[in-house]
Amino acid sequence: MAAIALVIGAFALPKQTHALCFLTCLTPSAQADSSSVVPDSSLALLAAATNPDPDPTKGETDLSTTEGSALIAEAGPGGSAPDTLSVAKTTSIDSYTVQEGDTLSEIAQKFGVSTNTILWANNLTAKSTIKPGMTLIVLPVSGVEHTVASGETLATLATKYHADADEIATFNGLDSGSALTAGSKIIIPGGEATSDAAPTTKTSTAKKATSPAAPKLSSAGGADMSSLWAHSPLAHAILTQGIHDANAVDLASPVGSTIYAVGAGKVIFVSTNGSYNHGWGNDVIIDHGNGVQTLYAHMSTVSATVGESVSGGTIIGAVGMTGDTTGAHLHIEFHHAANPFAHCALRSVCSL
Repeated sequence: MAAIALVIGAFALPKQTHALCFLTCLTPSAQADSSSVVPDSSLALLAAATNPDPDPTKGETDLSTTEGSALIAEAGPGGSAPDTLSVAKTTSIDSYTVQEGDTLSEIAQKFGVSTNTILWANNLTAKSTIKPGMTLIVLPVSGVEHTVASGETLATLATKYHADADEIATFNGLDSGSALTAGSKIIIPGGEATSDAAPTTKTSTAKKATSPAAPKLSSAGGADMSSLWAHSPLAHAILTQGIHDANAVDLASPVGSTIYAVGAGKVIFVSTNGSYNHGWGNDVIIDHGNGVQTLYAHMSTVSATVGESVSGGTIIGAVGMTGDTTGAHLHIEFHHAANPFAHCALRSVCSL
């Protein structure tokens, strides 16, 4: 009975007693083994970092990215600073209005192309000067733009411009064996303009008869000239893009909608051949005096003529999709004057 009571008493002990016994009731050999894992008080113990950065000894730095998303390594394979490439964001030809202080090399760097690409696309030479307000054509990659002549092939163009036929086909979405359409424009990536392969962005003699070589534009933006504006350029147009490029706004309206001069002035530039024309397509520029000018782009038809005097409300053309555009709208710029559409909300019907 005494033995049974001893066993029952042992199981009746609280769990805490068992825990204490585990630490104090070790056999001599077990106690000797446990002493071997006691840390040396002279050793520095590791401590968790309290800084959100897992490496708290590292100084603060901004993460480097390219195209606003992809991280750039802090060092290249050899431990040197990594190389970053300027990649074309689009395959579309762009246009750029020269700002005060701009240089050709800086503009080329901004778009990730060579300086020669800017020169060739705009019929300029190394001795040419650029001025604020001048509009430049910018190709999406270093190279040249070419208008296909009858009988030309990808192979002959590659030879002519010292380029690669497969790259030309890939960039322009062509099959390597497809025939080229005479009159179409293609971009030659890496192409080099030579004396016998002059840039084909020059207009023909017939086209120059109807379109001046380059539009005359004053600087974009300026003082409030609301007293000049007597008529809205379109009726019931919707503002689809706020101020952009050279102090411009885009007003959406169906193809064929009537376009009116916003104020009195003299027509100084007209393009009617439906060409790319710096991205504007068919367009009209009106000089309102004192350097104030307005430009109306992407027209389907033009009613104005160079030298014509117009009043606010004079019909000058119709809405179209010529030049660089993805939808029917009027691109209207205000030069040397504040944009009167600046107060309009996007997607709203706004008039002067």
